[in-house]
Amino acid sequence: MLRFADLLTRTPGATSPADVEALHDVGFTDRDVLDIVEVIAYYAYANRIADGLGITLEPWVTDD
Repeated sequence: MLRFADLLTRTPGATSPADVEALHDVGFTDRDVLDIVEVIAYYAYANRIADGLGITLEPWVTDD
């Protein structure tokens, strides 16, 4: 799942049906795959909105 998340985040165009099949092979259902993709997509969307608007981190959040 984490390999798939990294692939979808960094190079979404490189994903293939084989990547989904690999998730199925380790027990993820179609619904699980949908949930995984939706969470990854939401975080990408939210980060791009924040970056595009120049939103900065709260003072209590560190980059450590």
